[in-house]
Amino acid sequence: MVIWFYSKTPEYGWLSNFSVHPFVLDGERWASVEHYYQAQKYAGSPAVVDLIRDAASPSQARKAGQDPSLRPRVDWGTDKVDVMRQAIGAKFAQHVELQGMLIATGDDELVHESDADDYWGRLRSGAGDNRLGLLLMQLRAELRGASTTAGPSTEPDAAPASKSIDFEPKR
Repeated sequence: MVIWFYSKTPEYGWLSNFSVHPFVLDGERWASVEHYYQAQKYAGSPAVVDLIRDAASPSQARKAGQDPSLRPRVDWGTDKVDVMRQAIGAKFAQHVELQGMLIATGDDELVHESDADDYWGRLRSGAGDNRLGLLLMQLRAELRGASTTAGPSTEPDAAPASKSIDFEPKR
């Protein structure tokens, strides 16, 4: 089965970067993954980072982060996937109820439905890379492996369960 989600999906909106599930990362509190992701485009520019972090909503954070007068950091193109991985990892690590909900999606494919972003999402027609969905499915697999309540793995070569997950970016 495929689970299609975006910020306004009643049942699965919590998978979206726009869900307001605050977390602490890099010593700062972030209201949503979208706040963190947009701010990291401008790491090294504290005034811009603060403006985005303090945005009243995820949509306002996105708007601020997409301001055409601003220039993202030079390594943004190569680092943005790791930034997203780190942000969703922190969100789920700090919200145990979300971990359970993510694991409960089973083996379903998670697809971020987007008609405006074919990098992070996918159209229902199949166009798009769905990188957000892929990262969430990767995190789900990691959480399953770390879960001490899930019981032994049925995978023949599965690594032993661990009590902590490394959510640092893979560089």
